Amino acid sequence: MKINYVGNQGDFTMENPEMLSYLYFPIANESGVMSSVAPDLAGDSKMSQNSFLMPPVSCENLHNDKSSRNVWCKINGKTLWSLTGRSAAQQAELFTEDKEPTYLEAGFMHHKITRTSEKNGVKAALSSVSPISGEKLELLKVELTNISEEEMTMQVVTAIPLYARSADNIRDHRHVTALLHRITTNETGILVKPTMTFDERGHKRNEINYGVFGGNENETPIGYYPIVEDFIGEGGNLENPRALYKNPLAPYAKGEGIDGYEALGGVVFAEKKVAAGETISYVIAMGYGDSAEELTAAANKFLSVKAFDKAWDETIAYWQEKVNVSYHTGNKDFDQWMKWVSFQPMLRRIYGCSFLPHHDYGKGGRGWRDLWQDCLALLIMNPDGVRQMLIDNFGGVRLDGTNATIIGSKQGEFIADRNGIARVWMDHGVWPYLTTELYINQTGDLDILLEENTYFKDLLICRGEDRDTDWDISQGEKQKDAAGNVYSGTLLEHLLIQNLSSFYDVGDHNEIRLRGADWNDALDMAAQRGESVAFTTMYADNMDHIAGLLAAFEASGKKTVKIAKEMQQLLVSGADLYDDVAKKREVLMNYCETCRHTLSGEKVEISVSELAANLKGKADWMREHIRKTEWVQTAEGDGFFNGYYDNSGKAVEGDINGGVRMMLTSQVFTIMSKTATNEQVAQIVKSADKYLYDASVGGYRLNTDFHEVKMDLGRMFGFAYGHKENGAVFCHMATMFGNALYQRGFAKEAYKVFNTLFEHCNDVEKSRIYPGVPEYVDAKGRGVYHYLTGAASWLLVTVITQMFGVRGQMGDLAFVPQLLPEQFDANGEAGLSMIFADRNVKIVMKNAEKKAPADYKVSAITIDGAAYDFAGTPVIKRANIEALSKDAQHTIEVTLA
Repeated sequence: MKINYVGNQGDFTMENPEMLSYLYFPIANESGVMSSVAPDLAGDSKMSQNSFLMPPVSCENLHNDKSSRNVWCKINGKTLWSLTGRSAAQQAELFTEDKEPTYLEAGFMHHKITRTSEKNGVKAALSSVSPISGEKLELLKVELTNISEEEMTMQVVTAIPLYARSADNIRDHRHVTALLHRITTNETGILVKPTMTFDERGHKRNEINYGVFGGNENETPIGYYPIVEDFIGEGGNLENPRALYKNPLAPYAKGEGIDGYEALGGVVFAEKKVAAGETISYVIAMGYGDSAEELTAAANKFLSVKAFDKAWDETIAYWQEKVNVSYHTGNKDFDQWMKWVSFQPMLRRIYGCSFLPHHDYGKGGRGWRDLWQDCLALLIMNPDGVRQMLIDNFGGVRLDGTNATIIGSKQGEFIADRNGIARVWMDHGVWPYLTTELYINQTGDLDILLEENTYFKDLLICRGEDRDTDWDISQGEKQKDAAGNVYSGTLLEHLLIQNLSSFYDVGDHNEIRLRGADWNDALDMAAQRGESVAFTTMYADNMDHIAGLLAAFEASGKKTVKIAKEMQQLLVSGADLYDDVAKKREVLMNYCETCRHTLSGEKVEISVSELAANLKGKADWMREHIRKTEWVQTAEGDGFFNGYYDNSGKAVEGDINGGVRMMLTSQVFTIMSKTATNEQVAQIVKSADKYLYDASVGGYRLNTDFHEVKMDLGRMFGFAYGHKENGAVFCHMATMFGNALYQRGFAKEAYKVFNTLFEHCNDVEKSRIYPGVPEYVDAKGRGVYHYLTGAASWLLVTVITQMFGVRGQMGDLAFVPQLLPEQFDANGEAGLSMIFADRNVKIVMKNAEKKAPADYKVSAITIDGAAYDFAGTPVIKRANIEALSKDAQHTIEVTLA
């Protein structure tokens, strides 16, 4: 079993995909349709937590449930054959020599499965797509071919369960909510409109119509099976439906309706004579509408093969244009695999962190980190609109440096937790700066830091330590000043508050408190005494980099900036203060008290140079403190950093309880933040190879086995080792490990991280997933929680800006490649195509002698064949890029020698 890539847009084929369990594929559009499609067309379709067209599925439902988007063919009036392989007879043959061969062809948002039955003399192709033209539909084209030498009769019947309600009702009043169903049939399909909804929103009148429709250029259905009960019959089921044994079939007629039952999209077509070699085709439309008329009209637009094929072609072209970055190395599979990685951030924008079978948690939307990390990919592929998106995202920051954790469906919308139980993740203040820095480097738009936005306000104050009893929702979710006016501050002010407040929020070891958790959400049981050394290093790095941006401000002539008057308390300095945990906590709480409900609204001007020096001093102190106190040397002489303290106040990593405990996260951020010296980086890599590396599961595990259910650190230790946050290869952190190593110039070691992960994921026999990067790889090597992972954004950005070394530098285009000799093709070339400064550029890197990164440097640059003088530093000025035409692709050749 193998993934075979076709062309250069990530399209792939695969034989017999149903022989791998847990496979699913995303089919969606930007109008709100979110579907998952398994090889046998199991899965579901929904538009939100409260509007599922098909019954919601988790990963186990894919093989346990009997329902799918099933299509039946009755051959010669007697033989029943499922086009999806979902008949009891076909299931019984799955592991025998009689198994029917299948063939998958797929690409971005399109999926086609072909099944052949030599025994029955038929071949079926089922093509799935969701149109990009705005209709809230999922489309399925059904093609049946007579591959025998004789004429036969075929009658096609669909059997698509119409759940038509909230996911909450899958076990909460499932039967009672079926009683709400009003089911009708019309000329082309079956419609369901529940009278009301029962879910966490209460009892409300329902306004959503659901339906399944079918037809082609010349035919409409001759009848319907609108309810499950009648279709399966007494003693039957969806893999062996009793209704299909009747001869002739006895479906409901058009115009009939029935209420109060589980609905079914059972569309019945007329029996047809099909000559040898002849193909018959139908189109099935499944979807949603604000009215029956709107839904029917939308569906009818596509009930022809011609209309479906047009939608198919348009959808393919649309998503290929969206993924406007491509790669060229000596490994063509890697290039195509990276197309899927590049597509994944778009999937997360659509699905959020829910709504695919493994992602069976939450009720849609994205988290705080997702807002910022998904922007990383957008900055590379689709930078239009990112500026305003970044500005709007800052509206979720509180004055105490924490942030809203309930994010609305609209850009920049943040919602108060009505229960007042929102958690504080200590790492949340790190990510906004990292994304903003990438934006500034890609665009040169330093002035974005002077744009203003409001602050978020709710019950939570003092970094989760207290509640503001003077606030209620009627006052709104925007921070106000003492005069009752909504307060706004610059993005720079927001960044300063996030990072400075964290600097003072320390535990007993003078590292920043873990509180609810950090990036690893499963480190969630050390809120009182836990500390995250790992992310303390990143706050240090942020402050150092903000100081660098302030220096650029000063160089441009800006000598002062305005900040809230209360923030002056956070700009105190001095080693005596920094060393004193109690004094630091006092500074923080005093600041928080001054803005617990309102703040004065007054602003003060401060010197840019003094502010930069203050931040730099804090960053230097943090790094040096960690170097002195957190470096671990094991009994065997291995070296790495301790990254955490548990709720007992004890260090988590090192020689503990007779074994070595090591966590990858702790090493990633000490390397990335430049806290680790070059010598320490080398020792960390050696230790990681010894204690964490396992090629059989894709590379570097998240941690060693602690052999303990560690109740004073986090729920992760309750997971079996090798799964999820407890010792799996967690692709997000593995990717960041590679990124950190590239940043420090350890190209060979970084490539090992990426190549091991790629080779594992791309080997379907091992990873058992379609192309792309999953959230993690489990103990048996299976990729789990595919598609919706922040790992994709970091992989994309790292490959382009670090591996290829093509990156923005205050708006200019810089080249700092770290490609290894084996990454160049036979001609010594590698490269990528992308958008930069709103220009389409193809970058070709030439390494004729295939030298290693340490042995080459950029010796020449040409733009469309003309030499470019870069005066020693391999950078093309933005003005020179912007002088190029927007209407053509431009070739930049970079010679390495």
